[in-house]
Amino acid sequence: MGNVLELRDVRKTFRPGFIPKKKEVLKGVSFTVAQGEIFGYLGPNGAGKTSTIKCVLGLIFPDAGSISLFGRSPLDPRSKEKLGFLPENPYFYDYLSAREFLDFYAQLFRVPKAERAGRIDRLLRLVDLESAADVHLRKFSRGMLQRVGLAQALINEPEFVILDEPLGGLDPLGRKDIRDIILGLRDAGKTVLFTSHILQDIEMICDHVAIVVGGRIQNLGRLSDLVSEKILFTEVTVSGVDEEALARFGKRVSIRDGRILLKVFDEADVQPLLDAVRERGGRIHALVPRTQTLEDIFVETVARQ
Repeated sequence: MGNVLELRDVRKTFRPGFIPKKKEVLKGVSFTVAQGEIFGYLGPNGAGKTSTIKCVLGLIFPDAGSISLFGRSPLDPRSKEKLGFLPENPYFYDYLSAREFLDFYAQLFRVPKAERAGRIDRLLRLVDLESAADVHLRKFSRGMLQRVGLAQALINEPEFVILDEPLGGLDPLGRKDIRDIILGLRDAGKTVLFTSHILQDIEMICDHVAIVVGGRIQNLGRLSDLVSEKILFTEVTVSGVDEEALARFGKRVSIRDGRILLKVFDEADVQPLLDAVRERGGRIHALVPRTQTLEDIFVETVARQ
């Protein structure tokens, strides 16, 4: 499979306000997004994520470097034909209903009139907005607006979808629904690039991840390669045992409702701890090995800068 998107040493500066000194926002960003994968683009606020996406879309122009979208320049209108996009802060025509809103965007993409109604119905069903199809957008919650925004990003049946913070404003059930839709897009052979501050969601569904900090890519690779399966520590929750008898096995994290949560950093201490609890007539409620997470990598990467 080829690459849908390629960035090579992309740089961008801005002049904030009336200050004559320019600020370099992107400082040589390079990465590729392969066809059929889910690519997570992470970074703290102000790291350059949205600026990167705007360069990819041709909304702003990089000062240096190159961008290839479907093998073409982002300025080539043909590169947009197979692209879907949901911005972080989309603007909605709130006097339109969800159905009218999607019909408007379908017309912009020149979807034939005979196909529009059926396609809109399928998308409303996909994002679980069938019951609100004819409700004006001004009456939608933030989560409902995110859903109709995602439907808009898919109205042209794109091969590549860029989603800037698509999980914002959604409750846990809504986040699961959007994750399932993104996974469904990959299963259908589509490509997805999305940003999110909810690292757990990215860890659950992404194939590749790039972490940008201060306008530079600081970590890049397959998620399975970045996240180690090595056990960092084991969380053990017990009750019915004197706290002092457990002190030598690990670090106490908390006590709640008579239950003691311990972090055991040496794997060799786990079994002796369990034996000690049983010998004293205590109860073991949970034993959870903790491996490295994407959040650990993200925090470590940002802290190094």
